[in-house]
Amino acid sequence: MNFLYDIANVEIGQHFYWTLGGFQMHGQVLINSWIVLGIIVAIAVTTTRDLKPVPEGGQNFAEFIVEYIRGIAKTQIGHDYLEWTPYIGTLFLFIFVSNWSGALIPWKLIELPHGELGAPTNDINTTVALALLTSITYFYAGLKKKGLEYFGKYVEPTPILLPINVLEDFTKPLSLSFRLFGNILADELVVAVLVSLVPLVIPIPLIFLGLFTSGIQALIFATLAGAYIGEALEGH
Repeated sequence: MNFLYDIANVEIGQHFYWTLGGFQMHGQVLINSWIVLGIIVAIAVTTTRDLKPVPEGGQNFAEFIVEYIRGIAKTQIGHDYLEWTPYIGTLFLFIFVSNWSGALIPWKLIELPHGELGAPTNDINTTVALALLTSITYFYAGLKKKGLEYFGKYVEPTPILLPINVLEDFTKPLSLSFRLFGNILADELVVAVLVSLVPLVIPIPLIFLGLFTSGIQALIFATLAGAYIGEALEGH
């Protein structure tokens, strides 16, 4: 627990804090998270409020997104994928919209009394929280399906591999969180610096590259989350 607490104290850039119940929170992360959630909810409500047997307009877009997410879940999880599609979809959409907000909007150029704005996913606390939630989810999936027999995977195919199999479960959230955090933070810093130095033409190709890599990072996170859940359901 001390290790996780030390990770949560990592500071990149400046932050302004809200105090709630004796705990300090990064206010700018919550603000931008609410903005991202608001965008997702607004698009979902707008595109699905008038559903028709033959889709058209926004409903086509909504069904494309749903089918795409179901495809990810089905490929990685298998025949039990429908139960876990909402979780995979929530992860993908939140990370995707968060990443794109960081790629399209130079948040760091918006001046605040204290701290600076940025995509929710460029804060280590957000990515660690998403990674830990994914770890809890695949443990829950395995225990729900197999009970205590789930822990037998740690001694497969031989008990000699017990330390390595245990270590693997600790490295999964670390790799998930730091991969996403590092890529999004680096992209935002590069775009913000170039926009401040050469505000017209040069940053545009990097912004498009950031949009591409941001989408890829959302896909990687959702795909790995699905793969971990599928592994927990099917065995080592």
